Amino acid sequence: VGGSELVWIPDPDEVWKSAEIIKDYKEGDKSLQLKLEDETLYEYPLDLQGHELPFLRNPDILVGQNDLTALSYLHEPAVLHNLKVRFLESNHIYTYCGIVLVAINPYEPLPIYEQDVIYAYSGQNMGDMDPHIFAVAEEAYKQMARDEKNQSIIVSGESGAGKTVSAKYAMRFFATVGGSASDTNIEAKVLASSPIMEAIGNAKTTRNDNSSRFGKYIQIGFDKKYHIIGANMRTYLLEKSRVVFQAEDERNYHIFYQLCASSSLPEFKDLGLTCAEDFFYTSQGGDTSIDGVDDAADFEKTRHAFTLLGVKESHQMTIFRIIAAILHLGNLEIQGERDGEACSVSSEDEHLSSFCSLLGVEHSQMQHWLCHRKLVTTAETLVKSMSLHQVENARNALAKHIYAQLFTWIVQHINVALHSTVRQHSFIGVLDIYGFETFEVNSFEQFCINYANEKLQQQFNSHVFKLEQEEYMKEEISWTLIEFYDNQPCIDLIEAKLGILDLLDEECKVPKGTDQNWAQKLYDRHGASQHFQKPRMSNTSFIILHFADKVEYQSEGFLEKNRDTVYEEQINILKNSKVKMVADLFQEEEAAPAVPVRKGAPRINVRSATPPFKAANKEHRKTVGHQFRNSLRLLMETLNATTPHYVRCIKPNDEKLPFKFDPKRAVQQLRACGVLETIRISAAAFPSRWSYPDFFNRYRVLMNKRDLSKNDKKQICQTLLKDLIKDPDKFQFGRTKIFFRAGQVAYLEKLRADKFRAATIMIQKTVRGWLQRAKYQRLRRAALALQRFARGHLARRWNLRRTRAAIILQKQYRMVRMRRAFLRVRNATLTIQAFARGMFVRRIYHQMLTEHKAAVLQKHVRGWLARLRLRRARARSAQHLKKLNIGMENKVVQLQRKVDEQNKENKLLNEQLSMLTSAHSSEVEKLKKELQQYQQSQRGDGKQLLSLQEEMEQLRMELERAHGEREVMEDSHGKERDLLRKRISDLEEENALLKREKEELNNSILYEFAQNTVEENTQMKKELEEERSRYQNLVKEYASLEQRYDNLRDEITIMKHTPGHRRNPSNQSSLESDSNNPSICTSEVGDTEDVIQQVEEIGMEKAAMDMTLFLKLQKRVRELELERKKLQAQLEKKEQERIKPSHEGEREQERGKSGKFRIPRQELESENKKLKNELNELRKAIADHATQNNSCSDVQDSYNLLLNQLKSANEELEVRKEEVLILRSQIMKAAQQKETGKDMTEDWGYLNEDGELGLAYQGLKQVARLLEAQLQEQKREHEEEVEALRNEMDLMQEELEKQQQAFLQSLQLSPEAKVDFGLQQEITRLTNENLVRGCAENTERRQKTAMVPEEWRSREGNMQMAVQRKEKDFQGMLEYCKEDEPRLIRNLITDLKPQAVSATVPCLPAYILYMCIRHADYINDDQKLNSLLTSTINGLKKVLKKHHNDFEMTSFWLANTCRLLHCLKQYSGEECFMTQNTAKQNEHCLQNFDLVEYRHAFSQLSIQIYQQLINVAETILHPMIVSAVLEDESIPGLSSVKPLGYRKYSSNSAEGDNNSYTLDEMIHQLNTFHSIMCDQGLDPEIIQQVFKQLFYMINAVTLNNLLLRKDVCSWNTGMQLRFNISQLEEWLRGKNLQQSGAAKTLEPLIQAAQLLQLKKKTSEDANAICSLCTSLMTQQIVKILNLYTPVNEFEERVTVTFIRNIQVNLKERNDPPQLLLDFKHVFPVQFPYNPSAITLDSIHLPASLKLDFLNKV
Repeated sequence: VGGSELVWIPDPDEVWKSAEIIKDYKEGDKSLQLKLEDETLYEYPLDLQGHELPFLRNPDILVGQNDLTALSYLHEPAVLHNLKVRFLESNHIYTYCGIVLVAINPYEPLPIYEQDVIYAYSGQNMGDMDPHIFAVAEEAYKQMARDEKNQSIIVSGESGAGKTVSAKYAMRFFATVGGSASDTNIEAKVLASSPIMEAIGNAKTTRNDNSSRFGKYIQIGFDKKYHIIGANMRTYLLEKSRVVFQAEDERNYHIFYQLCASSSLPEFKDLGLTCAEDFFYTSQGGDTSIDGVDDAADFEKTRHAFTLLGVKESHQMTIFRIIAAILHLGNLEIQGERDGEACSVSSEDEHLSSFCSLLGVEHSQMQHWLCHRKLVTTAETLVKSMSLHQVENARNALAKHIYAQLFTWIVQHINVALHSTVRQHSFIGVLDIYGFETFEVNSFEQFCINYANEKLQQQFNSHVFKLEQEEYMKEEISWTLIEFYDNQPCIDLIEAKLGILDLLDEECKVPKGTDQNWAQKLYDRHGASQHFQKPRMSNTSFIILHFADKVEYQSEGFLEKNRDTVYEEQINILKNSKVKMVADLFQEEEAAPAVPVRKGAPRINVRSATPPFKAANKEHRKTVGHQFRNSLRLLMETLNATTPHYVRCIKPNDEKLPFKFDPKRAVQQLRACGVLETIRISAAAFPSRWSYPDFFNRYRVLMNKRDLSKNDKKQICQTLLKDLIKDPDKFQFGRTKIFFRAGQVAYLEKLRADKFRAATIMIQKTVRGWLQRAKYQRLRRAALALQRFARGHLARRWNLRRTRAAIILQKQYRMVRMRRAFLRVRNATLTIQAFARGMFVRRIYHQMLTEHKAAVLQKHVRGWLARLRLRRARARSAQHLKKLNIGMENKVVQLQRKVDEQNKENKLLNEQLSMLTSAHSSEVEKLKKELQQYQQSQRGDGKQLLSLQEEMEQLRMELERAHGEREVMEDSHGKERDLLRKRISDLEEENALLKREKEELNNSILYEFAQNTVEENTQMKKELEEERSRYQNLVKEYASLEQRYDNLRDEITIMKHTPGHRRNPSNQSSLESDSNNPSICTSEVGDTEDVIQQVEEIGMEKAAMDMTLFLKLQKRVRELELERKKLQAQLEKKEQERIKPSHEGEREQERGKSGKFRIPRQELESENKKLKNELNELRKAIADHATQNNSCSDVQDSYNLLLNQLKSANEELEVRKEEVLILRSQIMKAAQQKETGKDMTEDWGYLNEDGELGLAYQGLKQVARLLEAQLQEQKREHEEEVEALRNEMDLMQEELEKQQQAFLQSLQLSPEAKVDFGLQQEITRLTNENLVRGCAENTERRQKTAMVPEEWRSREGNMQMAVQRKEKDFQGMLEYCKEDEPRLIRNLITDLKPQAVSATVPCLPAYILYMCIRHADYINDDQKLNSLLTSTINGLKKVLKKHHNDFEMTSFWLANTCRLLHCLKQYSGEECFMTQNTAKQNEHCLQNFDLVEYRHAFSQLSIQIYQQLINVAETILHPMIVSAVLEDESIPGLSSVKPLGYRKYSSNSAEGDNNSYTLDEMIHQLNTFHSIMCDQGLDPEIIQQVFKQLFYMINAVTLNNLLLRKDVCSWNTGMQLRFNISQLEEWLRGKNLQQSGAAKTLEPLIQAAQLLQLKKKTSEDANAICSLCTSLMTQQIVKILNLYTPVNEFEERVTVTFIRNIQVNLKERNDPPQLLLDFKHVFPVQFPYNPSAITLDSIHLPASLKLDFLNKV
């Protein structure tokens, strides 16, 4: 042992205390020099004989591990310290110890058992996440499903350690994960059994407020799909003595207090109960209440659980009556007699009366047999009085027996309620049994409990040893047998032949057997046993050395409790109870026949562990000890046939304080529950185990570069270990793992830390050297700079004196020079002033002269302005304004020219002035030079000087005069220029005023003309509507008259019997006349083209004004032609209908009639030609008018032309009226002829006597039916025509409004734009006209063809072959027969694959379905429409149910359902949905039905499909998230801290690492989702919502996993996690999904990653964390800080003080007490309205869809 080593030394208070060795230990030293944690020195004595040194302490990096076996040094202090650190510092109550889960009771509720936590642990491997009871439950569930073997979870511990709660949470996990597939709600029943069993089997003790006073084993059954189908419960050793006795500060069973708390309820008035303090059986412990427990509320839960399990109300009331009767039994007043040898109970005792009435027994008999007993001998039967003590014992025994029978009955009924008729495939058992107990006084109950724990410990030891052996064999390493404690001798002492139980049963059979005699037999028989001892100070006690501790038992009461005696007379009274349930409780039951085990069923026979009560006089009745031994044997058989999982519950303190750890109590329980034995077994072999990749990543720093270059990691690890650890016995190489002896991992950690420390020292050395060199260089540069500045200062001081002297000399010299210059300037200034004053005087003179000239100019200008105003008043007409405008423009041009000339003159004057100035300046300079010469040459000659001065004065005068003239010229020029500018501005303003007046006049003229035009158009429209209404009335009258005529003619035809039939040739002529229609259309088109050509030749600029008028006139002519065609078609239709078989005479008559009808047809044709000629003349007139120049005259001519056209239209209407009158007269004549024929027929009928009149009457009835059908058909056609005319009126109104707008727009355009606009309008009109005309012609031809009878078609087939038909335009509707509807749904929905329509328009099925819906609406067939929509919805539900796991199919039908919903909105006719429609799309709207309800149904269906899509995507993505986001090392070298040496057993190793995914794989999956949804045309808004939901799930699952895993809470993981999140954010940006809100859902995960990377030491760090982690809840932040694991020993752990500081800072948040996120939360989806730009008539149906039965309409 070297210095700086940490060791553990024993301590009386803390059990173990940490210390540091400060002096090296040498062989032979008698003590160790230690330093304790409080810095005190301590000398620890050594036991040289035992060779025992203090236990070494693990490195800090290993402290706080999830698994105790991962510790390098495995011993008691290491285990205790690890549990203490996890419990107190990290608040982790669960820790693994190999296969054992150690659970410490926190004594406060923790938010780690919610539904989200269950889902987080579901499907995870044990060890991948933090220890938890759910992890053990998941491991059991997974092994059951994989190995198809039954499982058991054994929960044990002291009273108050949390066994019941742990078992309850395990069952809750199974109920959630393995919920029943049917609606039986069996999992709720399983959970409902807990409150019942707690009420009748749990009680308050000194150690626990809810202590289970019985053991139970619950078997939860599963079917082949591993859904819960039922359950069964076995109970063990109910503590019956608690019914009649409770120690201080304890309570009876909860049910008694619950019933007393609810005694005020109306249904419990007959029970005679009051508060619990009034009853002896509930008040012995003192306080009858528990802090924080509401007995009344718990009683309601118990009743609800009874109801849920199917217990009838009558049975529930009987149960409560029995419990109340027990309370009354305890309050009986027993009166002693004859010094206590006899006693009695008063007959007036109210409690006895209540007891008897509640149980339905006879009052007198119960009163008698409570105080007497019957003695049966061979000769006679005696009745003997009992003493007071015996009566009290008998009463208590009866109370205990009644409660035990009631307890058994309730358990049996719970099992019946939980039983299932479905065959059980496997089960998971949960054993909640008492742990090892030792008290000051230990009796029969503690003996049985400790006996059971001995058996369980033996099974546990063998199982742990078996797992160790299997692990070594699987890894193929050499191993030796491990010695472990075998408690079989102790078990034999108890249960073997002539053991303690056998001797107890034998003593019970002795008539006068006593506890003292039994104890003496134990001393004699087992005194030599190593596990049995006799106390020194007692002859009635004995000591047993259990595996956990030695326990002293008091033999008093053992025989009585083992016999469990109840007098037969009392039982017989209860058997005869009037209450059936009470009587049934005490009836003897026959032995149940053995149930044969079916093949494949579990071999463990499920049966009650407590046999039914047998009569007291039966000799073969078994004792309690014998019953318990048998039930324990059955339990061990069950456990041995299953795979066990162990949960050891630890009670941290006896005060029930939250998160307080008492080391003494903890060590005592760890020894008792076998945890330390597990540690010892593990430490004896190879406790630390590393996989090769984990070992390589952890200790690669110890390897050299040559080894790292190899690819075989296994070989590298082997080479490294052989070099580092010389003793080969310290490790073993397995197939996948490396096994280490205890302490070797700590040694490797020390080498790794030393390596890091050496590297750190090297880095520090280098950095410190660099810092010192940099400091030295800075100092050197500073010294050099100081020297440079000092030397400069000295040099500057020497030069200052010389500089001062030089400055003085320069000052004097400059003063003299400057004075001389000043004097020269002064003289020159005086000269200049003299000249300037003369110049100013001359300037004044010139100014006065200029003002006079300006007055003259103003006079002339004012006169001109007055004349201008006079002319303006006269200018009122537009022609005068134009001329005036032209004159003003000329004047402006003239003035502009004059201004230019003035500018040129000004420029010339400026040039002359500049020349004079330059010449003058040159002369002045010349004179100055001469003056200087004269001054120098003749300075003394005064006369010459005077002459020169005079000449100078003259020159100055001339200069001043020149300057004055120049100034006068400049002033005059400036004034003239200003005057011209002012005049020009006035002219411009006047011109602008004239232009505005002109524009106002033009606008007023245009407005008046437009208003007149609009009024005239409106008047024309009204007149046209009146004409149309009159025309329609005439058509109606004509149709009714013609119908009457046809009816009469048909009657005449039927009544005639002339043989011979022949066709009417008039039909041929009518058909021939129809053939002229195409030529008419062609001529019209040709004429229109001619007009366009003429307009182009004449000039498009002038013709544009008349284009709108031309369009209106053409439209009017076209309407008249259509009306003519309709009349002609109706006439021909009536003629064709008259073609039927008739007599020869009738045929001649018809020929005559056809001749009559042919006349108006010829007249109509001639009239048609006349109209065509008029149209051509009109077009030519328009072309001629286009040549005119004046636009106003063009407008007036266009208006006159429009009036002429209206007159012609009126004339044409009058002609049509005349034609109708002619046709009406012809029809009247035909009707008169029919009446004549009818009279003749009636005359003939009187002569008919051979029955022919009856036949004629029958034929007439048939004809009447036929005519009635035809009348109905014509009525429908008439309604359609009326509807068509209304639509036509609407279209005409819209067209008129458009033409008016176009006309007004054309008036405001320029001539060139008018021409373009007119051409565009004309081309558009011609195109639409041709399309409409072609459609109308095709329709007429098909109707005519359909009207011709079959016989006529056969005869005239050759003529029809010559007629060419045009294809009908597709109107965006699909027609199908009603019987083809299933075929449509099958081909378009049920059997359709998305690949079949991948190359077509997105959402093609939706468009096809809507086109079928539109056709059903078009034909006004509501049944067909309802059937189609209902079948569509059912088909969608069927295909989605069939492909519920197919993302592509679900996305495909979500897109199509949304598109169909959009189509139903877009074409609904509602204005709010039609704002983005084109005119063509508006034509495709529904006309007859409102599908609001179906839209709502499709909206609901879309939501369902969306939720299914999310579920499918989450199912695919969920397994990838943790490994891809949290575990994938996208940044190489950042390997996180792994769980050091955790042992992965069968469940984990079988699965391996096949489920690991990388981030690239998950992003690839996201790309797949995105491409599928985009390719299938899903709305972008829905795609954004899908990825927002998926990214929320990624965030929730990752964060939940992070919060439940200690191994990933490190700085490295934070760095790696932040990088992975940035990759996801980059993917969102690449797919343009930033606005979806998906990135925002990752905010909690981003903050968690930042939290892992931030400093966690000072209060400033705490404030930074609180301000940063706004999206994380307080519990999440604290949890992450508790889980934070340092990467190495150089990084400090997060202190408890820092975490408390965080909690204080976050206290104001008031976050909900929720740890995990609900990853199943679904955001509400919204389907925004998204209309389609595709028109229905442009959709093509591919042949691959096999929809050839659909007809385009």
